[in-house]
Amino acid sequence: RKFIQLTSVSCQHYGMPLSEYAIDPIRGDVVLRIGADFEILRAQEISAILSSSSASNRVQQSDKEELKVALKTTPTKTHPLHIAVYSDFNLQQERRFPAIIPEDITSLDVFTTSFKQTKVLLGLRGQAWVTPVISDTSPEASKKFAGGTAQNLPLRRYRVIPGATVGGIVRVLAAKYIPSNNIGSNNTALILATDPLSPTAELAFYVVDCGASAAPSFLSADELPKPILGGHLNGGPTIAGGLGSIYAETLEVSPCGRRAAWVDTDGRILAMTIPNITVASSSSEQQPTHVKLVKLKRANNRNQPIVGMCSLNWSPAGRYIAISHSAANQFEIISIADLGDPSKGKIVRGNVVQATPDRFNSKSPVWGRTSFDFKLDALSAAADYAGQREATMLYFLSDRDISLTDVDSPWGTRAPSPYFPEKCSVYAIPLQIPEKGSFGTFIGGGAAELLSELDAEFDAVNESNSKDSETDTPALGSSTQNVTSLESNKTSNDTSSAKNPMDLEINFGSSGKISEFARRAYRVIGIPSGNYRAIICQLNDDPSFILVENQGGDSRVKIFGVDDFPGDMINEIDFDTHKELQSYGTSTNKLFIYLSLGGKLKIVPNTAAGVAELATDTDVLKNIADTDDLALSIMPHLEYEQMYCDAWRMMRDYFYDPELHQVDWLAVYERYKPLVSRCSKREELDNVLELMSSELSALHVFVYGGEYADPLHGSSSLKKINDVSSLGAFLKRSTEHNGYIILSIHEGDPDFDLVDGMYSPLSERTLAISGQKGLKPGDVILGVNGESVLSVPDINYLLRGVAGRSVRLDVLRSGSGDTKERQDAVIVVPISIEAAADLRYSAWEWETREDARRLATEKGFTVGYIHLRDMGASAMDAFTRGFFPDYNKDALIIDVRHNLGGNIDSWLLDVLQRQAWTFWESRATNITTGGEGWDEMFAFRGHLVVLIDEGTSSDGEGFSRGISELKLGKLIGKRTWGGGIWLASDNHLVDGGIATAPEIGTYSNNFGWGMGIEQMGVEPDIEVENNPRTFYDGKDDQLQEAIEVLAQWLKAEPVVLPKRPGPHPNMALKTSAEDCEAKY
Repeated sequence: RKFIQLTSVSCQHYGMPLSEYAIDPIRGDVVLRIGADFEILRAQEISAILSSSSASNRVQQSDKEELKVALKTTPTKTHPLHIAVYSDFNLQQERRFPAIIPEDITSLDVFTTSFKQTKVLLGLRGQAWVTPVISDTSPEASKKFAGGTAQNLPLRRYRVIPGATVGGIVRVLAAKYIPSNNIGSNNTALILATDPLSPTAELAFYVVDCGASAAPSFLSADELPKPILGGHLNGGPTIAGGLGSIYAETLEVSPCGRRAAWVDTDGRILAMTIPNITVASSSSEQQPTHVKLVKLKRANNRNQPIVGMCSLNWSPAGRYIAISHSAANQFEIISIADLGDPSKGKIVRGNVVQATPDRFNSKSPVWGRTSFDFKLDALSAAADYAGQREATMLYFLSDRDISLTDVDSPWGTRAPSPYFPEKCSVYAIPLQIPEKGSFGTFIGGGAAELLSELDAEFDAVNESNSKDSETDTPALGSSTQNVTSLESNKTSNDTSSAKNPMDLEINFGSSGKISEFARRAYRVIGIPSGNYRAIICQLNDDPSFILVENQGGDSRVKIFGVDDFPGDMINEIDFDTHKELQSYGTSTNKLFIYLSLGGKLKIVPNTAAGVAELATDTDVLKNIADTDDLALSIMPHLEYEQMYCDAWRMMRDYFYDPELHQVDWLAVYERYKPLVSRCSKREELDNVLELMSSELSALHVFVYGGEYADPLHGSSSLKKINDVSSLGAFLKRSTEHNGYIILSIHEGDPDFDLVDGMYSPLSERTLAISGQKGLKPGDVILGVNGESVLSVPDINYLLRGVAGRSVRLDVLRSGSGDTKERQDAVIVVPISIEAAADLRYSAWEWETREDARRLATEKGFTVGYIHLRDMGASAMDAFTRGFFPDYNKDALIIDVRHNLGGNIDSWLLDVLQRQAWTFWESRATNITTGGEGWDEMFAFRGHLVVLIDEGTSSDGEGFSRGISELKLGKLIGKRTWGGGIWLASDNHLVDGGIATAPEIGTYSNNFGWGMGIEQMGVEPDIEVENNPRTFYDGKDDQLQEAIEVLAQWLKAEPVVLPKRPGPHPNMALKTSAEDCEAKY
């Protein structure tokens, strides 16, 4: 081939690549799109280059090295093509739209104002809002305000960040209330947000006023606050000492309000002391406060790593953090970090002690107390304190009580494997060793007689405090309750008598061995095992618990009431609501529980009275955060700038290689940043993000999602009535036949019903059930619901909005085998376009399977065929349906062509690596007559071929590489896509869009980074390319080559069953003397 370089856009246009080009068919000019601009190559200049003898001779006479030199010569200059676009550019104007609850919520906290109103602090699609809690939203209680009438004014909600005219200038990732016990202190919040003052909008922490009298922060582009940490102060990549990027969902402020901790994308846990400042202004002139960042130890006292995603839970006074993290063996464990007494100011990197063994999973730690502690509280002045008290216990979930379910052996037609249900129980670790003579946790029942020695002291405490309280509220778990109203419950932030709680010093033991501390744990036996996701909390004034359980894929709130000390009964309290639980948690100060139920945010005081009210509010009408008609305002040009910076920063901080493949990432930022201001709609921003992200040359970078302009305005009804339905067939318009001829009807595997989709609405199998005769190829559709199909431009005009509804078709039966044509009518139910696409795919799978079996039969052997569309749950089903019935065939073809990837390669390879080493035979059955077969169960003994092509991607490639590396079979087809770096898709932009960052590198001894897949793809052992035209017509060259290879392979290495060993053992007693009495 001869190469003549016409232009070099990378050198001429600041490194921007050529996006696309077109040739003017009249003038011969070449139009190039580079970034947001069009450039033109004149036909005359191109002709001059092509006709230049020197250039021609230079290319013709050059060898490979000279050709490289020729390509580096000065290219032809391009000329800008100026285009004027006249428009109002409505998509660049202010966007105002309602918030979607809970989808738009990124963080939630609850606090009480100085005037005793409960408020909800929301991180809401990049903004921060404060909204009130409505005590009763039932129709009977709701009343619209009418000015001048005798009624209270409606409660107010307000924006905290940003101002009304700069929506989009900043992205709030998390907003956490900062509890304070200082009298007269303001309501302040710790905000994690992007910093507009930073050139690359780095993440930063701010302390802002969220009280009722405060003006919004980030009020305008000229009034931007300065952060306390990160941003333009010390933000940037962690490799250069900057703050980097943070998993916002891990940010936790201590209940005392003095400390905060989080996990960053380098897997580090970091903590800081929140500065005690008074927020007086949102101006950028505000002097920053120096904040010291402390990195926690990356391993506990047992050398178990503490890296990667973790969950954090502060102790009540902020001295300790309970950390849920992965051990080296991937089991989830809990460690406790001691950061020193907060009252002494600075954070100390103390011991990090492992609290649970790594032999099982432990998660969701919650600081709490025993029922005896609560009894003492009730009998002392501590009862006046409404917040979370010092913890004496650490409660958590653990699956250490493992039992198999439904599977008691591997015997069965699909080789059932033992599995472990996701069940766990509630456990508790005492944080201190009880002193001799003190009350134990369970001193009732048979041990109650021991209380007699302390009765006098116990009665004295009870009597001294009875004067201060005329009533004693029973525990939530008691059989009788006299719950006070929520209004009188002690949940205010009245700081007149409040003080910071103290954390008891945890006794971890003297030896440092995990057994001494961790093995104090015991199971809270009164709470049954279940598929619990989390412990939400233990109540502040009662030993009862609230948990979340997964039931059939849905989350449900579970309330367990605990009896007063010394009782040990735990009773489940019914909370049966039809509302879906979407999110849950507790406020930073632990005074409130929040539940998102069916799109409503219910706020529950963390008390026995509050939970008792929750249990009765099954319709979710009481104490609801006011989010109705909450409108967000966005300036697209500001938000596009912010999203570009966000995507660039997250790619830098999430990418698996901290050095970013040696790419000058700041230069990439500067190269494409000017294009952002020229984006007139969201899709154009996607194009800029694609250009920017592609500089890393990693194939698992995808740009998609986000809020695009929708001509249907998000209406599901408009979409449904405009969607075209399908008849599940290929049709051809024919004026000669006055209708549409049926060319083919899609038919899937006839042995299944709905597993792989459904049958065509026109098929015999579908229509015969209703007593009708199915249509055949060659039949003609004349009309739909009495209207001629030729009276409209396309039959699809008559099939809009009718998916799932009955439709009458007038047909001419020409291909149904009748002796003569006749008109008929049938009632059919069209399917959606998506279902039709799935049906066509299923039909292709079935036809390919039948072709493979037919071709193998012609060659004299048996074969199984399995096609895997992806590597997800549906692929596991497809493999199970295809493999186990055919495990004893001579050969197996696994087809992963156009496989979309997933993560099940290890399971597939595990099954395929089984080997037969022993065989079974009974008196009646053996390995050929349906007997037990061989061990390992269902091991495939034949020869394996895997089909791959250019569309085989991601985990489909990992599976193919595994087949090759483990020498399980041969690969036939074309080189695969080439994506060998895995991703998590968790770096979303503010509007839900994403430019995915490949986060998980792969490597092997043979291939190094990327397993020889990344950018290279998996090379087949035998390369065969399908001709697109003949493949469409049904000729599959790759499948035919697979059959030929298997036939030759079986000829060279036949798959034979082992020979029977011969006669069974002769165990008869042998005698040597004729007069021996031992005879048969």
